[in-house]
Amino acid sequence: MKSEWQLPGAVRDRQSITSDWMPTGLSLLDGVVLREARNVVKANGRLTELFRRDWFAGDEVVDQVFQVVLHPGGVSAWHAHDSTTDRLFVTEGSMKLVLYDGRSDSGTHRQINELHLSIHRPTLVVVPPGVWHGVQNTGTEPAALLNMVDRAYQYDNPDHWRLPPDTEEIPYQFHRATDALA
Repeated sequence: MKSEWQLPGAVRDRQSITSDWMPTGLSLLDGVVLREARNVVKANGRLTELFRRDWFAGDEVVDQVFQVVLHPGGVSAWHAHDSTTDRLFVTEGSMKLVLYDGRSDSGTHRQINELHLSIHRPTLVVVPPGVWHGVQNTGTEPAALLNMVDRAYQYDNPDHWRLPPDTEEIPYQFHRATDALA
């Protein structure tokens, strides 16, 4: 039943978030873990825990930590690993992380997750081997992504596989830099 104030063509929003602030309809790829962190507001700024082994089984190893900074609209895609687990955390700005399950033995084979990450709701994302992923800065300022991998990059034999951002092998297209900011 329409109220008198409603205009023709108006439609009600679909539910996009639950009462505990989790996105609706998000079915994570097998092995992908989201661990929301909390900012601790202090008199001089904020403190955020990015990773703790006791958040998981307690046997996780961090062998290398590195940071990627993307310009507004910048894309880093697609890449996957044979045996390395990525642990991604946006430390500055806002990014879109897209995951594609390339593992033929996975229950979520060929499925996609699109996650929006930022410093406003800090979240650690664990990406298992065999899951293709790419990131795009969705803000108007540079954005930074920290990666805490379980196996350090091997310069002489990288466990790093790449496809171009516009590959036809993955049914997802990143928008051009100018489109991403619209």
